[in-house]
Amino acid sequence: MSQFLKVKSAEEVLHIIKNFEPLPSESVALQMARARVLAAAVKAPEPLPHFERATMDGFAVRARDTFGATESLPALLEVVGEITMGTQVSASLEPGQAVAVPTGGMLPVHADSVVMVEYTYNLDEKTIEVIKPVAPGDNVLRIGEDIKHHENLFSVGWRLRPQDLGVLAALGISRLEVHRRPRVAVVSTGDEIVPITADPPPAGKVRDINSTTLAAELEEAGAIVTTRDVVVDDLDALVAATQSALVENDMLLLSGGSSVGARDFTLQILDHFAEAELLVHGVAIRPGKPTILARVGNKIFWGLPGQPVSALMIYRTFVLASLARLEGQVDIAGLSGTPIRATLKRQLPSVQGRTDYVPVMHSWSEGQDWAVPIFGKSAMISILARADGYVIVPEHVEGLEQGSEVEIHLFSR
Repeated sequence: MSQFLKVKSAEEVLHIIKNFEPLPSESVALQMARARVLAAAVKAPEPLPHFERATMDGFAVRARDTFGATESLPALLEVVGEITMGTQVSASLEPGQAVAVPTGGMLPVHADSVVMVEYTYNLDEKTIEVIKPVAPGDNVLRIGEDIKHHENLFSVGWRLRPQDLGVLAALGISRLEVHRRPRVAVVSTGDEIVPITADPPPAGKVRDINSTTLAAELEEAGAIVTTRDVVVDDLDALVAATQSALVENDMLLLSGGSSVGARDFTLQILDHFAEAELLVHGVAIRPGKPTILARVGNKIFWGLPGQPVSALMIYRTFVLASLARLEGQVDIAGLSGTPIRATLKRQLPSVQGRTDYVPVMHSWSEGQDWAVPIFGKSAMISILARADGYVIVPEHVEGLEQGSEVEIHLFSR
């Protein structure tokens, strides 16, 4: 295992991730299915609506009885009743008759349209004038017009949104087969790392940042974070922590120890697992080049850079995609939502041969969106708080000029 693979491009890493197999499925109640990914396709078990209903307040009529109606020559119809909401209607509408109906009310038999109330006048308690004709189907929702019986609603790999749950509720679907949520352990390593409760941290030590930011990102993505731990740079301790994490979880994020320094143990850790397969050792991006991706059996192992900015950028670029695959999502593009198009406020230098992910602030002035690059050393934590998102400078582009149009990939969804 202690060998180095060729540094891979971002596209190559994402191609590897696309081949990850989703986790097994489980049945959950509809109320617990928000943001879960379907493991089985869903078809409509019944038509929607399952009865013909009015879409406007007015009078249910036979359309032919209104043909030719005008203000000067209105159609006269006999009002034979009123429908109330939630009432099943079995009466039939005869020629020349009308029934008052509210929006959403069930239509009587033989009624094929609804005249809006504003196009009628009451002559007396039993008679209305209709001054505008309607055609069959006007202001009516027919059986199955919204959703047909057995219609394909959502396919395997679809991540359920709140409005999707509303559709399923309307159809009486109370349980769904979805992929299990990934269980993830987050471990920070380094002799210099101390818990955030250290007050003040001793000279030469720094508080653990990565387990906090990464765990929050994981939970926002729907993962179950089971472990947040700090382990010193000791190979035996790291192997034990890794072994324990991989037994109980589907994924391990180990931040720190992924570069080529003498004290970096990540590859040596993998040597202790017979099933370990090194997939990525180094990615041609900045920040975050010293990134490791491996499989240990059917578990996923990420070795992330220790610098918080680098760790967060690698998470957003790759780890988030691997979580989506475990959750069963088929399309892992655009996980951060639709980028914002903006104009670059200042020149953005870059080096050919690597993809740069540059934190930016998003602002609005002079009638347009602006992307303001945030420059600073990778150890500067304030970059994380100041940035609204990031801009990608492609591998074969030697920087971007001020005034260039760019896309801001937002951190917040």
